[in-house]
Amino acid sequence: MRSIVLYSYPPEPDGLSQQGDMLYRGMKENGEEVWPCHLSSEFQKEWIYKLYKPQVALGVGFWGHTQDLIEHPQKFGIQPVPWLLADGWVANYHDKISSLPLVFTTSDWVTKTFARDGVNTKNFVTAHIGLEPNLFRPIPKTDPGVKLIREMAGVNDEEVMILTTGGDVTSKGAQEIFKALKKVDQEFKNWKYVCKIWGGASADDHYDDEMALIDELGDSKDKVVYLEGSMSREFMPYLLSACDIYAAPSRLEGFGMIQVEAMACGKPVISIDAMGPKETIKHGETGFLAKVASTVDLTSEWAYVGMGFEEDHRIEFDKPKTFAYRADVDELAEYLLKLLKDAELREKMGKAAREHAVETFEYHKVAKRMAEVIKERLKIS
Repeated sequence: MRSIVLYSYPPEPDGLSQQGDMLYRGMKENGEEVWPCHLSSEFQKEWIYKLYKPQVALGVGFWGHTQDLIEHPQKFGIQPVPWLLADGWVANYHDKISSLPLVFTTSDWVTKTFARDGVNTKNFVTAHIGLEPNLFRPIPKTDPGVKLIREMAGVNDEEVMILTTGGDVTSKGAQEIFKALKKVDQEFKNWKYVCKIWGGASADDHYDDEMALIDELGDSKDKVVYLEGSMSREFMPYLLSACDIYAAPSRLEGFGMIQVEAMACGKPVISIDAMGPKETIKHGETGFLAKVASTVDLTSEWAYVGMGFEEDHRIEFDKPKTFAYRADVDELAEYLLKLLKDAELREKMGKAAREHAVETFEYHKVAKRMAEVIKERLKIS
C-alpha cells in the first residue's frame, strides 16, 4: 500500500503532530510505502501525489482541517482517510465527512460526538493513538536526571509528587485537583503538586481562578509548583518518571496521550470516567476514574469563517450539547489519598499501567491495525 501521512511535519511537541509521527514511523518501520508531509504544504503534497501516486492520504487533525485533509487529496484523485479527534463540536463539513468510505477517530467517544452533531458515522473506525514505549519508559528515581528534576521543582525524597501537564492545566482538570487537595491536606500533608504548562493565552485565561483556589490551600499553598515552557519528548519521560502520581481529570479529552505516556512510564493515573480516559485507563488496575459531577451544556455556539462558513454567525442547537465535563472532587480526593498513603499500591498499579500501555498502544501495533483496516475496507492489495 502506498500512502501519504498528512500532519504537522517535521514533528512538533504537540499531540496532533506526535499522533501523526507515530503513525508515519510505525507504517514505515512495518514495511509500508509511505511519505510524510505537512498537512498545509500544498505544493509538496501535489508533488508527492504526482510523483509517487499514493493510494490513500492519511490525514491527522480535526474536522476543521477538512480542506487540507479531505478536499485537497480528492482534487488530485487520491482517496482521503482522515484520522480525526473532536474539538468540542462538529460545526461544518458534515456531508463531506459522512460520504467517505473510511474515517478513523481517536476514541469511541469522538465517534459519538460526530454522530451527535449530525455526521453519519457508519464508516467510522476507532484507532487509539500510538505510543513509543522505548522512549516513554520507567526511569528509576535514582537516575541523576530524575533526581535533578525533583530537586529543581523543590520536591524532597519523602514527598509524594503529583503531576499534571498541558498547554494549560485547568483543561486537564487541575482546578478540580486543587479542590481535592484541600480535602486531602486534612489527612495527608506530605505531597507536592507540580503543574507543567506551555504558557500563553490559554494558561493566562485560567490564571486568576487557579491562584484563588491555590490560596484556599492556606499554609499548604506553597506545595503547588508551576513549570512553564515547551518541553521536548525526550525530556518528558524524565518529568513523568519524577512524579509518583499522574493526575488529569480532563474537562475535554478525546484520547489523552499524556495519560497513556504516564502509564507507560509506570505511573498510576487519576482521571475522569468519561471521554477518551474511560477507554484508556483501567479503573482500579492502572489508575482511578472519578465520576462526572457536572457538565457544561450549551444551547448555541458561534461559527466562524475560519470553520468554512461564508460569515460569522451563531448556531442554535435543537437540544443542548455537552462541551465540557467536571470530575467529582470527593472521588478525586478519595483516590488521591489511597495512592498518597500507599507506596505499594502505587508501585503495583504503576507496573500494571506500564504493561497495559505497551500491550495496547505500542505504535507499530496501532499502525499495523490501521493498515489492515484500510486495505480491507478500500480493497487495496
